[in-house]
Amino acid sequence: MDRDAGDYALGARSPGGFRFAEDTVQLSTHSGTHMDALAHVWEGDELFNGHSSANVRSTTGAKKLGADKLQPCVTRGVLLDFVAATGSGLPSSTPIGSVELVEAYRRANVTPSPGDAVLLRTGWWDSTGFSDEYFALEPGLSDDGAQWLAERDVAYVGADNYAVEVQPDPGGATFPVHLRLLHKFGVPLIENLDLRELAGTGIGTFLLVLAPIGLQGSTGSPLNPLAVV
Repeated sequence: MDRDAGDYALGARSPGGFRFAEDTVQLSTHSGTHMDALAHVWEGDELFNGHSSANVRSTTGAKKLGADKLQPCVTRGVLLDFVAATGSGLPSSTPIGSVELVEAYRRANVTPSPGDAVLLRTGWWDSTGFSDEYFALEPGLSDDGAQWLAERDVAYVGADNYAVEVQPDPGGATFPVHLRLLHKFGVPLIENLDLRELAGTGIGTFLLVLAPIGLQGSTGSPLNPLAVV
């Protein structure tokens, strides 16, 4: 037997010739493509909808608003492709505000609708990969843009960057879009999306299937979104 390939099972018992192998996977719930639960961020002493922040503990997880409360969803997805509009990815730290969103919807020939999942393609994932610049200088949604989307009652907002929002914030605030959407309006965020293949279809709307893992008390969930085009 090749010990490099089979070390795990070499010492296992084999009643009647039966053999098996298992795996243990450990990962950050906020790495790779994932969805932020509403327990992820807050300000003051309250989470979204007035729940006490005392319900979130590093040792026991979130008693309220954790990933176990994120339900599977099928909804309309809307792709706002800023790469197609500019011919290249957005420059570092470019904010996407209400003016840019209105123009992006016009280009896509789409009207905002309650319950939409809005996906922003900035080109940041494509151009930088995971690097210091990727985390520090991303183009993305501004607080003004987040408010504009929230007022249109969107269900989810996602982007091809690590935080959805522009970094650093032009006004010097700390993750104001997270606070605006997660904390104040209860809109989960989807981060680190690879939108290249979807953008290649040239369509603006599609059926989006989201099935986050209901990890008890987690502040986020790994996600494998499915766009049906």
